[in-house]
Amino acid sequence: MTEPGDRCAQLHARLRKLKGRLATRTWEYRQRNCAKGVWPKLCRVLADAAQAYEISEAELTELLAEGHAAEAAGEALHPPKTIIFVSPARAAALQSRSEIPLHLTAPLLRAERLALVRFD
Repeated sequence: MTEPGDRCAQLHARLRKLKGRLATRTWEYRQRNCAKGVWPKLCRVLADAAQAYEISEAELTELLAEGHAAEAAGEALHPPKTIIFVSPARAAALQSRSEIPLHLTAPLLRAERLALVRFD
């Protein structure tokens, strides 16, 4: 049989773990709400992409003139990013394209102008 002191120690350990989980969850919600939900939106946009390219300002202006729409998730970031989806053929025709891995890492977060290619 367990001693009453052991049971209290077990309950205190469970309480410490619960408080730790609650503190972590509170921090995560605060981060999400302060960023106005931009991170889940950005992850959703990147989930639709098969490839990502950093492009020049001139080519971005050209793509916007052709009617490609900018994604709202990029504009909500700081500094703002212009993210557009293009077809694989149009992406291949971009002269200034530089492929970026589709991970939330420094190269992707540093890029100011992104052209994404959707999965087929």
